[in-house]
Amino acid sequence: MYNIIYNPLSGGGKKKKIHRRAFARLEERGAAYCVHETEKPGQAVYLARSLTEEGEGDIVVLGGDGTLHEVLCGFTNFDKCALGLIPAGTGNDFASFAGIPLEPEKAVDLILDGTPQYTEFMQLPKGVRGINVAGTGIDVEILQRCRRSKVLRGKFQYIISLIISLCKFKNYKLHASTAAGGRDFNALIACVGNGSRIGGGIPICPEAKLGDGLLDLVVVDDVKKLKVPAAFIKLMKGGILREKFTYFERCERAEIVPEKPLTVQVDGELYDDLPFTVEVVKDTLRMYRG
Repeated sequence: MYNIIYNPLSGGGKKKKIHRRAFARLEERGAAYCVHETEKPGQAVYLARSLTEEGEGDIVVLGGDGTLHEVLCGFTNFDKCALGLIPAGTGNDFASFAGIPLEPEKAVDLILDGTPQYTEFMQLPKGVRGINVAGTGIDVEILQRCRRSKVLRGKFQYIISLIISLCKFKNYKLHASTAAGGRDFNALIACVGNGSRIGGGIPICPEAKLGDGLLDLVVVDDVKKLKVPAAFIKLMKGGILREKFTYFERCERAEIVPEKPLTVQVDGELYDDLPFTVEVVKDTLRMYRG
């Protein structure tokens, strides 16, 4: 039995078409499944918790990074329940990183024919979990600008918000530490990645790898305005780690303490008053992936 969690009102015609194609493939394959619809933000957390506590089937997210994030936050009973994903979001960053096909039919086949693999995720305080990237700084500004926009949508909206934010950016004083030690930064962005991409394909943690049991700490430190255009090009091409102002370390745990309170984004969801302490969780979550 597969328990499908999805938002039937999410997106426009394109996403609804993905929903229909996914359900048609499940029917074609003769899969036993039950549909659980969400009606408001955060509901997927409670649905995932209830369904996994019952332990009577794997959970399949039909949606994007946000719904996947909510389901992971509610997941329990890891020994009995595995997690699947049929990408139907705007960016689908984690799906692309994890080798999950973007075509709904192929994603369904991967779940029905595949074997779930142990997949790391990130544990933060207050029960918050993440599977892709957590960060603070300009990435939060970009997301906040996207939320306010009433004209643009999708990946184009994120890119435009990124460019505007880079033009108006300010650095943030913070202290980042791992088991290897700590140091102060005047950072543009500080992030911890289990996945590699944000914003529909921007490789902020380009060296991240599933299965290595490690997280990637990336801090873009004290970048000057004159260097912003070149840094932006390097970022889009996956070369941000080669810049002298970029700090990169692999770790199992990272803590970022800002001089002033900052909002933290986890898988694109915004959290106020959340301590930015991240630990990798290994050999716990089983997920259908490439």
